[in-house]
Amino acid sequence: MTKLLKYFKPYIWPLVFLTILTFGQTMANLALPDYMANIVNQGIVGGDSGVIYHFGLIMLLITFAGGLATIGVGYLASKIGTGFSRKIRDALFTKIESFSLVEFNKFSTASLITRSTNDIQQIQRVLIMLLRLALMAPFMGIIAIAKAYSLAPSMSWIMAVSITALVVIIAVIFKIAMPKFKKLQKLVDKLNLVTREMLTGLRVIRSFNKEKYEENKFKEANQELTSVNLFVNRLMVILQPAMMLILNLTVITIVWLGAGQIDAGTLQIGNMLAFMQYAMQAIFAFLMISIIFIMIPRASVSATRIAEVLESETTIKDPKHPIKPKNLGGRIEFKDVAFSYTGSEEPVLQHLSFVAMPGQTTAIVGSTGSGKSTVVNLIPRFYDVTAGQILVDGVDVRAMSQKELRSRIGYISQKAILFSGTIRENIKYGMPNADDKDVMQAAEIAQALEFIEELEEKFESHIAQAGANISGGQKQRLAIARALAKNPEIFIFDDSFSALDFKTDAALRKALQTRIKGKTVLIVAQRISTIMHAEKIVVLDAGKIVGKGTHSELLRNCTVYREIASSQLSEQELANARA
Repeated sequence: MTKLLKYFKPYIWPLVFLTILTFGQTMANLALPDYMANIVNQGIVGGDSGVIYHFGLIMLLITFAGGLATIGVGYLASKIGTGFSRKIRDALFTKIESFSLVEFNKFSTASLITRSTNDIQQIQRVLIMLLRLALMAPFMGIIAIAKAYSLAPSMSWIMAVSITALVVIIAVIFKIAMPKFKKLQKLVDKLNLVTREMLTGLRVIRSFNKEKYEENKFKEANQELTSVNLFVNRLMVILQPAMMLILNLTVITIVWLGAGQIDAGTLQIGNMLAFMQYAMQAIFAFLMISIIFIMIPRASVSATRIAEVLESETTIKDPKHPIKPKNLGGRIEFKDVAFSYTGSEEPVLQHLSFVAMPGQTTAIVGSTGSGKSTVVNLIPRFYDVTAGQILVDGVDVRAMSQKELRSRIGYISQKAILFSGTIRENIKYGMPNADDKDVMQAAEIAQALEFIEELEEKFESHIAQAGANISGGQKQRLAIARALAKNPEIFIFDDSFSALDFKTDAALRKALQTRIKGKTVLIVAQRISTIMHAEKIVVLDAGKIVGKGTHSELLRNCTVYREIASSQLSEQELANARA
């Protein structure tokens, strides 16, 4: 929680001014009943019309000043509340950006979205209400009780009974509602998760005719959230009739007892009316405090959830004194590398040792689940090795800054991700300063120019979020063009040709040869045809290296590779390769 308080420091002085204005607003409201009592006692009952005009003019001026103070309080409260929320939102986004895949797996994407939106909105709403009401309520309650007591000490017990009854009602509601507030945010997370799964997996849902199943799953999550919300809101609704009942009973009691004292000559009419006003203001002040105390738990839950993210230790950090490689080139070396996912009993990778040289293509193949993608995810430090070392140009990747390391890598992920914007913006994503010639050349090598030229707006054509308006093969080609435009020392293709037909695949690999000449290239692939011409092929099985060499060498010496190749190549192709 202390992590959040530091973002409030810029608003200390606005808070001081807000407190001053709030005090002025409160004093203006509390001054009016006194003047009203004088008008009634001296002007109306006493028959002095001059008093009416005199005190009436003062009341108008006080009301005007109180109105200005109220406007100032509203402005400052909104400015502080929205500004504080903006700073937390910025800090949260920056923190999430620094997360490794370990932290993303820990919190889940759906929960991080809820924390960045709904939870911050909860804090903003409650903070604005706190600043507008919580500062005013104590002033109003204490001063109203003191003024009421000075006017009619004998009737002060009425206020005590009314406030006690109100506090008891609030305490009971608070006790019941508190656990529900904690449950609400988890249910929002759940609904967000279900909705996100349904929208991202819409094609699969339709292909399996599971619309009704997903609809029922959504209804269940939605109904659960609705039920808890209804329960909480119904509890809150009790407050208003309870307050009105207590206020009206208080007014009736004051009038009933006050009328007797007026008849006995021990109390003036104006004083009774002023006492009634102060009693209502005191009760209203305690009601405001109670409402705030009911809203704070929900905001507290949201604040705790945000603090969890901000205080979460990122597992992958930059070293205090990062080392920059002296000899550039892109040489990658795995030295007895092992890796285990958090919570897993068995390591995913064990004793991996190989070298990927500049000017060569190093391919990684293996059966599904053998750890191929995990290997290439370790190079840009999406995860850190559990044991061993990964060296880039002789420097451990953990000794380099993440920015320096990743600036030298062109990474094309297994799932091609594009961003909303134009085709040009997506290709220039890794190199914003790339000119039109570089963009055109990258698209041409990636075999994307053909379909781009067919579009009406060419490179200015719009790409929907996640590339939803183009095919899988087109997405992969644009993702490859994005990496090519960056022109890094190291290229990592993580099964990046899977959505391409054989003709496009072959044309792309042929065109790549000129662009990636002298670069270090790592390719993870399922197709033997994609990697059979690589200078080095590393074969994985159950996280271990079971073979290293060229295509022909592995066909002769590696059983696992031979089995994979046999399932994809003809006997003639296998015979030619062995020869």
